[in-house]
Amino acid sequence: MMTIREAGKEMGSVSETEKITINLGPVDLGRIDLLVEQGVYTNRTDLIRTAIRNQIERHDTVIQEITVRHSYSFGVLIYTASDFEKLRAQGKKVSIHVVGMLTLGSSVTPELALETIESIRIRGKLIAPKAVREALADRISTGK
Repeated sequence: MMTIREAGKEMGSVSETEKITINLGPVDLGRIDLLVEQGVYTNRTDLIRTAIRNQIERHDTVIQEITVRHSYSFGVLIYTASDFEKLRAQGKKVSIHVVGMLTLGSSVTPELALETIESIRIRGKLIAPKAVREALADRISTGK
């Protein structure tokens, strides 16, 4: 696997955040706005990120148990064609389980991916060439 710095050269910049959309009722939204207005939080996003981090921290034991049980890796994993070519030369396939971000480099072809990737379980973000994502569609589990 390559480092994040090397991946930046191949893939362009690696985003550290992903945009999500949530729906809130007017009362909850108003309460958030009051806290922002009073300077408790700098903006709505700041409050929402803090609330999410607090909930994740609160359930850390459960998260740790699940990741151990399902052999998840945490963080950012980046694979290039050479990583998969080594696996192919050894006659091996890989199952990739990630909590965070998985990047399959632009040099990875659909054929190479099909020959070497048994499955992908991603809880977070997957970055891969469109053709590779399409070829592996039945092998990818995103948990969404």
